[in-house]
Amino acid sequence: AKKKGLPWTAAKGFDTSLPVGPFLAASLVPNPMALTLWCKVNGVQRQRGTTADMLFDIPRLISVVSKVHTLEEGDLLLTGTPAGVGPVTAGDSIEIGIEGLQSTVSFNVTQ
Repeated sequence: AKKKGLPWTAAKGFDTSLPVGPFLAASLVPNPMALTLWCKVNGVQRQRGTTADMLFDIPRLISVVSKVHTLEEGDLLLTGTPAGVGPVTAGDSIEIGIEGLQSTVSFNVTQ
Protein backbone atom coordinates (compact mmCIF):
# COMPACT_ATOMS: atom_id res chain seq x y z
CA ALA A 1 0.00 0.00 0.00
CA LYS A 2 2.78 2.45 0.92
CA LYS A 3 4.68 1.98 -2.36
CA LYS A 4 1.50 2.59 -4.36
CA GLY A 5 0.61 5.71 -2.36
CA LEU A 6 -2.52 4.08 -0.98
CA PRO A 7 -3.89 4.41 2.56
CA TRP A 8 -1.98 2.30 5.03
CA THR A 9 -5.10 0.83 6.64
CA ALA A 10 -4.77 -2.55 4.92
CA ALA A 11 -1.02 -2.69 5.54
CA LYS A 12 -1.18 -1.74 9.22
CA GLY A 13 -4.70 -2.43 10.42
CA PHE A 14 -5.19 -6.16 9.94
CA ASP A 15 -6.02 -8.65 12.71
CA THR A 16 -2.99 -9.36 14.93
CA SER A 17 -1.10 -6.37 13.46
CA LEU A 18 -0.56 -4.59 16.78
CA PRO A 19 0.67 -6.77 19.63
CA VAL A 20 0.41 -4.84 22.88
CA GLY A 21 1.99 -5.64 26.21
CA PRO A 22 0.50 -5.06 29.63
CA PHE A 23 -0.52 -1.52 30.51
CA LEU A 24 1.76 0.18 33.03
CA ALA A 25 0.50 2.18 35.96
CA ALA A 26 1.19 5.89 35.51
CA SER A 27 3.05 5.84 38.83
CA LEU A 28 5.70 3.60 37.19
CA VAL A 29 6.40 6.22 34.50
CA PRO A 30 7.74 9.35 36.20
CA ASN A 31 8.33 11.20 32.92
CA PRO A 32 6.59 9.87 29.79
CA MET A 33 8.63 12.30 27.67
CA ALA A 34 11.89 10.60 28.71
CA LEU A 35 11.31 6.98 27.74
CA THR A 36 13.65 4.94 25.57
CA LEU A 37 11.83 2.39 23.42
CA TRP A 38 13.56 -0.42 21.55
CA CYS A 39 12.81 -3.26 19.17
CA LYS A 40 14.88 -6.34 18.32
CA VAL A 41 14.26 -8.68 15.40
CA ASN A 42 15.86 -12.12 15.76
CA GLY A 43 17.99 -10.76 18.62
CA VAL A 44 19.38 -7.82 16.61
CA GLN A 45 18.40 -4.32 17.66
CA ARG A 46 16.56 -2.73 14.76
CA GLN A 47 14.97 0.30 16.43
CA ARG A 48 15.78 2.52 19.38
CA GLY A 49 14.27 5.90 20.10
CA THR A 50 13.15 8.21 22.85
CA THR A 51 9.88 9.96 23.48
CA ALA A 52 11.92 13.14 23.94
CA ASP A 53 12.34 13.16 20.14
CA MET A 54 8.60 13.34 19.50
CA LEU A 55 7.50 16.44 17.57
CA PHE A 56 4.67 17.11 20.01
CA ASP A 57 4.51 16.21 23.68
CA ILE A 58 1.96 13.73 24.97
CA PRO A 59 -0.41 16.26 26.59
CA ARG A 60 -0.63 18.17 23.31
CA LEU A 61 -1.31 14.97 21.33
CA ILE A 62 -4.10 14.01 23.72
CA SER A 63 -5.56 17.51 23.54
CA VAL A 64 -5.61 17.62 19.75
CA VAL A 65 -6.93 14.08 19.26
CA SER A 66 -9.60 14.45 21.94
CA LYS A 67 -11.10 17.40 20.05
CA VAL A 68 -12.14 15.08 17.20
CA HIS A 69 -12.30 11.64 18.86
CA THR A 70 -13.72 10.50 22.16
CA LEU A 71 -10.87 8.93 24.09
CA GLU A 72 -11.57 6.27 26.68
CA GLU A 73 -9.46 4.37 29.18
CA GLY A 74 -7.34 1.82 27.32
CA ASP A 75 -7.30 3.69 24.00
CA LEU A 76 -3.94 3.81 22.24
CA LEU A 77 -2.53 6.76 20.29
CA LEU A 78 -0.03 5.59 17.69
CA THR A 79 2.38 8.37 16.85
CA GLY A 80 5.06 6.98 14.59
CA THR A 81 8.24 5.00 14.93
CA PRO A 82 12.00 5.55 15.24
CA ALA A 83 14.36 4.88 12.35
CA GLY A 84 14.93 1.24 11.49
CA VAL A 85 11.58 0.15 10.09
CA GLY A 86 11.92 -2.87 7.87
CA PRO A 87 10.16 -6.01 6.77
CA VAL A 88 9.68 -9.05 8.95
CA THR A 89 8.80 -12.52 7.76
CA ALA A 90 7.04 -15.55 9.19
CA GLY A 91 9.23 -17.15 11.84
CA ASP A 92 11.00 -13.94 12.86
CA SER A 93 11.23 -13.34 16.61
CA ILE A 94 10.30 -9.82 17.77
CA GLU A 95 11.13 -8.37 21.18
CA ILE A 96 10.09 -4.85 22.21
CA GLY A 97 10.55 -2.92 25.40
CA ILE A 98 10.86 0.25 27.39
CA GLU A 99 14.28 0.72 28.92
CA GLY A 100 14.39 0.89 32.70
CA LEU A 101 10.78 -0.22 33.24
CA GLN A 102 11.22 -4.00 33.14
CA SER A 103 8.60 -3.97 30.41
CA THR A 104 9.20 -6.30 27.47
CA VAL A 105 6.99 -8.19 25.07
CA SER A 106 8.15 -10.91 22.71
CA PHE A 107 6.40 -12.87 20.00
CA ASN A 108 7.03 -14.74 16.78
CA VAL A 109 5.71 -13.55 13.42
CA THR A 110 3.19 -16.07 12.10
CA GLN A 111 2.02 -14.50 8.83
